[in-house]
Amino acid sequence: MSNEDLPRLCGEDDVLNSSSDEDGWMELDDEEAEDDENTLCLFCQHETKNVTLAMAHVKKDHQVDFHVLKRKFNMDQYSFIKMINYIRINKVGPDVIASAEECKWNDEKYLKPLAFEPWLMFDFDVLEPADDAAVKQPVDGKRDQDRIRELVEMVQHKDSLLQQAAIDIDNLRKSIHEMIQRQSTDGEKKTDQTKVSDIVDNGYFETYAHYGIHHDMLSDEVRTCSYRDAIIKNGDTFRDKLVLDLGCGTSILSMFSSTAGAKKVISVDQSDIIYHAMDIVRKNNFSNIEFVKGRLEDIDLPVDKVDIIVSEWMGYFLLFEGMLDSVIYARDHHLASNGILMPNRCKIFLLGHGDESRHQHLISYWNNVYGFDMSCLQKEVLRETSIEVCDPKYVLTEPCVIADLDLMVVDLNYSNFTSEFKLNVNATGKLTSLVGYFDTFFELPHHVEFSTSPHATATHWKQAVFYLKDPVSVNAGDSITGTFRCRRDPKDVRSLVIVIDMLGKTMKYNLN
Repeated sequence: MSNEDLPRLCGEDDVLNSSSDEDGWMELDDEEAEDDENTLCLFCQHETKNVTLAMAHVKKDHQVDFHVLKRKFNMDQYSFIKMINYIRINKVGPDVIASAEECKWNDEKYLKPLAFEPWLMFDFDVLEPADDAAVKQPVDGKRDQDRIRELVEMVQHKDSLLQQAAIDIDNLRKSIHEMIQRQSTDGEKKTDQTKVSDIVDNGYFETYAHYGIHHDMLSDEVRTCSYRDAIIKNGDTFRDKLVLDLGCGTSILSMFSSTAGAKKVISVDQSDIIYHAMDIVRKNNFSNIEFVKGRLEDIDLPVDKVDIIVSEWMGYFLLFEGMLDSVIYARDHHLASNGILMPNRCKIFLLGHGDESRHQHLISYWNNVYGFDMSCLQKEVLRETSIEVCDPKYVLTEPCVIADLDLMVVDLNYSNFTSEFKLNVNATGKLTSLVGYFDTFFELPHHVEFSTSPHATATHWKQAVFYLKDPVSVNAGDSITGTFRCRRDPKDVRSLVIVIDMLGKTMKYNLN
């Protein structure tokens, strides 16, 4: 397999035949192990072809033996680098080094060189130390104490390097986060079509490497059976077609597609769950499913165009997670002109809900916590969109469509929308929240759709609940009007910021 092929992890023939770490290992003899690069002597203007020859010259002409120094001062790679820089910076003579009884170069400032040179690239750790007899012992009998002190200093030095590395990694992580925020903010200034796929967010994909989330999705029968019916019952649509399964996960949709008669299925996922998907496909004897690991925007597919793109990309309140960005990219770059998206349409709905007991448990609770007023926390709790299954018996209004997404034409600005709404009250009660949910449509010869409404069978998506600070009394026949605004969160482009203007108040919520 060539390097160009590495991102593609194919099915039965190509995968799991990787060599061990020792395959292809090639040992170099001493002459081949070091590249020739003119090396200037540490103490004179003599040049040799490499560091090894330079060491021999220094030993012969200047009586400085690096083997002896290594044993004498228990030197490691860092000590060697500091010694070289100490010599260059202070322009010391060979007698200073040869007669040294302590590491005069044992200072962190000598880790910074005057200039790059071959000496600094030499692998000092492979240099064999001299025998004991070759090392001059101190006459005062303090050699053991000196070695102990050197070892302690070395350990302390290693610890300081580890601590500094941890600090550097933390600073790097913060810098990347700030860079992402700046990119997101700059993108909003230029255009509302912020592209999530341009953000490096491996942590997001690592979430989908955990098995629990796949169990939740697969055991959601509304979700899985709807996709199965849309694919299997539209076998004529799938027969002999090229199918792209985007975000394939455990490959359940890929296997449905193959069963429906697809000519070939290309299954793409950036999460490590794809390796288990390969095993699943192999165990179930599918031979026309090919896997490609990576982010769609960064990989090459084995075909230029596909006939069908199937993807289960929906998040809470439909838009949370921003996975639709990748579907839009796949549609624009890989879907044939007469191709099909599955699903092809989604709608977001809003309705009024009046569960006073739930409101008391989550919101009013903070007014009196074991006799203490903690209402200062109420504001923060209210800002968090709650994801839960809502009891349909507390629904007070008819639903209202606030977004209708035709996935064949929608652009990357899909999550930034404003919608006026009117909720017709059909039951008297106290309004405690607005509830958001979505319906999904497969508009094919055999039509399939499913809903995440409180009135429908519960799914793993549940509903998005936007709580009011105080319950509001409503009567059957009333109507509640307002404005619903949704935007990507500039601090986290997979999250949403929602603002609702209603009943003379402006309420802001985060969905993250």
